[in-house]
Amino acid sequence: MAEISEKHDLASYLELLEAKLNWGSSQYWVNYDFEKLSQEIEHKTGVTLSVTTLKRIWGKVKYPHAPTLTTLNTLAQYLDYDDWRAFTQALKLRAQNLERSEVAQNAELPLPEKRRTWLKRPWLLLAVLLLLTIFAVSPVVPDFFAFKVDQHQYQFKANKIVAEGVPNTVIFNYDASASPTDSVYIVQTWDMRRKTRVPKDKHAHSAIYYYPGFFRTKLIVGNSIVKTHDLQISSDGWLALVEQEPVPIYFKKEDYLKADGVDIGTTTLKKYNLALLPNPPKIRVFNQGDMGELMNDNFTFETTVKNAFSEGSNACQFVEVLIQCKDDIIIIPLADKACAGDLRIYAAGAPAESKYADLSGFGCDLNEWTTLKVVTKDKKMSFYVNGKKAHSLTFPNTPTGIVGVQYRFNGLGAVKDAKFSHGDFEVKL
Repeated sequence: MAEISEKHDLASYLELLEAKLNWGSSQYWVNYDFEKLSQEIEHKTGVTLSVTTLKRIWGKVKYPHAPTLTTLNTLAQYLDYDDWRAFTQALKLRAQNLERSEVAQNAELPLPEKRRTWLKRPWLLLAVLLLLTIFAVSPVVPDFFAFKVDQHQYQFKANKIVAEGVPNTVIFNYDASASPTDSVYIVQTWDMRRKTRVPKDKHAHSAIYYYPGFFRTKLIVGNSIVKTHDLQISSDGWLALVEQEPVPIYFKKEDYLKADGVDIGTTTLKKYNLALLPNPPKIRVFNQGDMGELMNDNFTFETTVKNAFSEGSNACQFVEVLIQCKDDIIIIPLADKACAGDLRIYAAGAPAESKYADLSGFGCDLNEWTTLKVVTKDKKMSFYVNGKKAHSLTFPNTPTGIVGVQYRFNGLGAVKDAKFSHGDFEVKL
């Protein structure tokens, strides 16, 4: 009975969290979504829950054991409860109060203990819950707080301290003195939820970017985006690092750069005191910069990769190849043939996963050099692994420019012969 109750509580939590995130059904979440969630949980609670742990909780990875109490407490704290016990008590309180008040019937969950005195004023509680729900879902101020703004009264610009490479400090210079509200925000990435409130009477805000990327930064006043500025943090050619918080470990170019690409081997890891076991480091390889007029609806991409480490937790040798775009992403999985049953692909709004599609073509022997080719014409995209078609799709999103690639390995990783082309245009990375 206790085990059934725990499963019910966890299922209720997942349902509530998915509603709060508003990312769509977790059925279609890809690895990128779990990485974002891991970062958000760490930012709010100070505790890091790994992508693997989160996938286990959501049933994406088979695991016979229940989550640890530390994990459950962290999840509860992310939703503003003191710990998991407080969350489960709130669930029980909701069940007990279903017949006591209309407010309790309509609320997703009762408020934590310190706020229950509001139940004495149901009409006020209902209004507060409505406002909190709207603010939680919306990245900006709701429409009923809207007011007209003259965009010409505002200034916004992002200036990099160094032209290329990371880490890189960006100074956001802005003028929002005309704002009729103190709700002035700067959004530093594509993710509207990650906004920073800034004083409307100030004119500068600084931030450090530790990873390359293309970011459509925004100045927001109330619920209106008044200015945008496209910011590209380039990789300055090939860049290899170990992903970790708060600051990644950057490899020196002479430790990984080869004539035809990149190779992060055991010698490089030993130089930086990085062990392969029990958990291999998260190797990330970037090549991002100006790709000219290359668009994601008509292009060909070719590359060759290898991940010659299959011990311990890396038995499946999961690899991801990301084609990064100005307003979108293409994520292509590769893995050992035996692990092709747990793969997910995402291409500009078109998701697919092994549970509902045959992605076995992305299974391969990554101990050997593996070729990947992506051919796209008028948004129709086909993927080839070692010369054989693995999958095809047509993506729905608006076409946008390509800014580069990212490779994700565990432990060891090598890349060579990477290039983009379209007609007579070619970019060798």
